[in-house]
Amino acid sequence: MQIDLNADMGESFGMYTMGNDAEFMKYITSANVACGFHAGDSSVMKRTVGLAKEFGVQVGAHPGLPDLQGFGRREMNLTSDEIYCDVVYQVGALKAFVEAAGMKLHHVKPHGSLYGMAHRREDVASAICNAVRDIDPQLYLYIMKNGVVGRVAESMGVRVVYELYADLGYDAKGGLVITRVHEAHDPAGVAARVVGMVQDGKVEALDGTEIAIEGSSVCVHGDTPGAVEIVTAVRNGLEGAGFSLASPSY
Repeated sequence: MQIDLNADMGESFGMYTMGNDAEFMKYITSANVACGFHAGDSSVMKRTVGLAKEFGVQVGAHPGLPDLQGFGRREMNLTSDEIYCDVVYQVGALKAFVEAAGMKLHHVKPHGSLYGMAHRREDVASAICNAVRDIDPQLYLYIMKNGVVGRVAESMGVRVVYELYADLGYDAKGGLVITRVHEAHDPAGVAARVVGMVQDGKVEALDGTEIAIEGSSVCVHGDTPGAVEIVTAVRNGLEGAGFSLASPSY
């Protein structure tokens, strides 16, 4: 009856602010911190790691495609070696900030289009899994159960945490419907949907069909309209259903 609540953090850049990390950090158990390619910068990374330490939240790296203007939500035609190097570069940078704060990096979660590509393409999945394993074989990889990356990760001995999405829709095949801008949602409705996914292993896809789903971590996005209200409702809903909130242990 334990569930992890993760969120994408540290996505501000320079003088531009994205989300409310200081408030959001109060409700989550794992933070996926942007590493400077799709969002974030060195100062934001340091500040976000400090917030996570203050609130006892585990820190993971959130590497994305090198596309600040598109926020990492536009696909790019990169080679497997380029993807490997980009992931090592980003995770290594965040790992340094985490260790400088006296903490240990907990996980890696690909961002945006890189995440979607990993679930569809074995070459992308293998590049990411190789990078994670080479950096630290104890790291968790946060991904969805649906798609090729789970099979690749498990075959390579990479530790996997399967996740569910609170504020994104699923298609009839169980794939995420990733939009350039996140839509507003009713917090109570999102919370009820999450509890149903966790308890029953099912969710209604966008076409109205019911699909099977599996995960031990729930992701809530900090840049969704009303994000703080949503994450509060999700946490309260899970705790009200008898779940304890905690990140996976090392």
